Amino acid sequence: MARVVSFHNKLTDAAGKVIDSSKGQAPLTFMEGSGAIIPGLERQMTVLKKGESRKIHVPAAEAYGARKDGSHPLAGVDLTFDIEITAAREATSEEISHGHAHGEHGHSH
Repeated sequence: MARVVSFHNKLTDAAGKVIDSSKGQAPLTFMEGSGAIIPGLERQMTVLKKGESRKIHVPAAEAYGARKDGSHPLAGVDLTFDIEITAAREATSEEISHGHAHGEHGHSH
């Protein structure tokens, strides 16, 4: 069964420049297998449990593509995520049928 995972992250490039951070905001939430986050990050997060933190390196090919081609500003960029899992639970049957997490307050789009 799929899990719904909430997490905080700080995203940096290979030079250590902060690109994005969720600290001070609500955690990000996704359902495993839904395609909501980049494949290289999701694959490495599947083993993490609530309360765990980890630095995850994602090569460009497993993020937004290996070559800078204009398709995404981070294409061709190796990324590093500092991840803290804030919650992890089994997805509900409704979330699985809809293909995405609904969050703690139910269904919303």
